[in-house]
Amino acid sequence: MSRLFSLEGKVALVTGASSGLGVQFATALARQGANVALLARRVEKLEKVKADIEELGVKALAVQCDVTEVQQIKDAVKEVKDHFGKIDILVNNAGIGFMMPAEEQSDEDWLRTVDINLNAVYFMAREVGKLMVEQKYGKIINIGSIHSTVAMQGSAISAYGATKGGVKMLTKALATEWAKYNITVNTIGPAYFESEMTQEVVNDESFKAVAQTYCPMGRIGKEGELDGAVVYFASDASSYTTGQYLAVDGGWTAI
Repeated sequence: MSRLFSLEGKVALVTGASSGLGVQFATALARQGANVALLARRVEKLEKVKADIEELGVKALAVQCDVTEVQQIKDAVKEVKDHFGKIDILVNNAGIGFMMPAEEQSDEDWLRTVDINLNAVYFMAREVGKLMVEQKYGKIINIGSIHSTVAMQGSAISAYGATKGGVKMLTKALATEWAKYNITVNTIGPAYFESEMTQEVVNDESFKAVAQTYCPMGRIGKEGELDGAVVYFASDASSYTTGQYLAVDGGWTAI
């Protein structure tokens, strides 16, 4: 059974890999034997992640990439392909969380959220997908959110929710297009996990009360609780699973 989840010999590309969930995803894949390409804007932070990943006995590559720039995406994908020879797994993790009442939100804030959370997911999947089509193999894992499917009373997440909902539908569309090439495309929908991006929200006492009210488990997610989902979608254990959305949310969206 352990071989079913093995990633030995595989190459994974993880975006937004300089902090937070991106580091956790990259580490989980490396622990299963995957070599990992780490992409983010802050290359100085990537070097620390790279060193930690390589201590697990696999190879890692740090690549600077601003996912809002399509040419940088193309250049980064080429660099990873040239270095490792292939890309088997893509974790489309880069994103931003932005809360602002819709009536106060600027055009720039809306467009930036769409650019990072949705456009970049498509462009990265497209460029990596070209290689996977040639390989006749690939695993694409998009990172959505519980807000891919639900809003939240009192929240101000119109831009964020719209983009994460778009990621869920993009996943379905790409899955149906690329199934014939032995490429699976799935989405993980986390609830709230502590990270550099979310720490201000999740450490607020009023939010802790919200989690206790809306989440049946009464808490936010803990480090490591997304590892099983990303390894499942990245491995051959999910060979007949595509176009799916898996909520990892303590039951948040079950009520």
